[in-house]
Amino acid sequence: MRIFASKYPNPIGQQLVAQLPWGHILLLIQKVNNTEERNWYIEQTIQHGWSRSSLQHQLKHALYERQAVEQQKTSNFPAKLPEPQSSLAQAMLKNPYNFDFLGLHDDALERDIEHASISHITKFLLELGKGFAFVGSQFPIRIDSEEFFIDMLFYHLHLRCYVVIELKATKFKPEHAGQLNFYLSAVDDLLRHKDDAPSIGILLCKSRNKTIAEYALKNIEKPIGVSEYQLLDVLPNELENSLPSIEEIEAELNDENL
Repeated sequence: MRIFASKYPNPIGQQLVAQLPWGHILLLIQKVNNTEERNWYIEQTIQHGWSRSSLQHQLKHALYERQAVEQQKTSNFPAKLPEPQSSLAQAMLKNPYNFDFLGLHDDALERDIEHASISHITKFLLELGKGFAFVGSQFPIRIDSEEFFIDMLFYHLHLRCYVVIELKATKFKPEHAGQLNFYLSAVDDLLRHKDDAPSIGILLCKSRNKTIAEYALKNIEKPIGVSEYQLLDVLPNELENSLPSIEEIEAELNDENL
C-alpha cells in the first residue's frame, strides 16, 4: 500500500488505475517500474478488458516493447494510409509477434505455423490484437485462369478493412513485399466493399533487416508492415508435458464453433 501511495499520490478516483481490480494493480506495480509503460498497460487493460492472467501474459511477453515502441516497427502505413487509419494500423503492428503457444521449434515450416495457428485460432487472434476476425487460410484468389492462395486472410473490425498476412519461414527478402503487394491489389479489386478502407498487409518473417525492409517498402503502393515472429528454440520439459492433446485441441475448436 505504501508503494502504491508513492506511485499514485493524487486522489485515486481521478486516475485510470482506479478502474482496475486490486490484483491487477499489484501485478503492475510489482512488474513495471516505468510510469509511462505502466500507464500504457493500464489503458490497454481497460480498453481490452484483460483478466489478471491475460495481463500477466502480456507483461511476460513484453507487449509494450513489441507494440508501443514505434522505432521497432517497419511499415509504410504513415505514407500510404490517411489518418486516423495510419495511426491505428501502426499501433496494431508488433515486432516481434510471439507464437510460442503454438509449441513449434524455430525451424518450423510456413505450413506448420499456419496449421498450428488455425488449431489455436483464439490464442493467435489474441496475439494479433483486438479487432481481428478470421476469414480463412490458404484463401483462394482467382485471376483469369490462374489461382493464387493467401496464407491467412482477416478482416479488422475497427479499421474496417481486410488484412492479408503472409508467413515466411526465412529472413525477409525484398521480393516478399512485391508478392504481398500483388495479393493486396487482388483483394482490393475482388473482395473489398466500396465502404471498406484500403486493405493492409502484414509480412511475418523469421527475421528481418530493418533497413532492407524500409527500402523494399519505399515505392510499394499498398500499405504493408514487416515484422518478425518468435517460436520456441527449445521446448522446456515442463511445457512439453503441458501441451494440449489432440482431444483437447478438438474440444477447443468445437467450443469456438458453437
